[in-house]
Amino acid sequence: MTTDQAAVIDELPAGQMEHPDHIAIKAFGFWIYLMSDLVLFAALFATFAVMNHSYAGGPSGRELFHLPEVYAETLFLLVSSATYGLVMLAVHKGRKDLVLIWLAVTFLLGLGFIFLEVREFHAMIIDGNGPWRSGFLSAFFTLVGTHGTHVTFGLIWMLAMMVQVLTKGLTAPVQSRLLCLSMFWHFLDIVWIGVFTIVYLMGVA
Repeated sequence: MTTDQAAVIDELPAGQMEHPDHIAIKAFGFWIYLMSDLVLFAALFATFAVMNHSYAGGPSGRELFHLPEVYAETLFLLVSSATYGLVMLAVHKGRKDLVLIWLAVTFLLGLGFIFLEVREFHAMIIDGNGPWRSGFLSAFFTLVGTHGTHVTFGLIWMLAMMVQVLTKGLTAPVQSRLLCLSMFWHFLDIVWIGVFTIVYLMGVA
């Protein structure tokens, strides 16, 4: 803990302070949540693997997927994971200004990812290749859409944390929430690597 952080904590009322053990317990509880989410994604990946060739006379991934756009989505998410790492480094240094800057950068990168994904979905649906078209597309939209929904909730959470950092500073509870958001965001990055490899790369192979 830096001198600035210690000074901030010393000035906090008792209700705003958080024992290190409580932070560890919260982090452990959040890990349990992430493992339950991992089970959800594992089930969706398994469903996609089963339905992967159920085209029902419709298009396959090779005909639908445009890898340059998917590469851009992947780049946005990978870089956003790195910038969130810079958020946590700024937290450890007690730099509220840098925390806000890197949170904003991470948010914009995540928003870029969602924009490209929504545009991809919209183009498919306009062409008549929505989730109702085949088992393959139902599994695709469910898996990729569930991940995108998680990213959207992560962005909402990120906005809330930016407001909290701005109004409350880097108090112990705020740092604890930033840590949980960090685990959540990196988890989504790992899941996307699986989606990118199994759904997109193998889909056009």
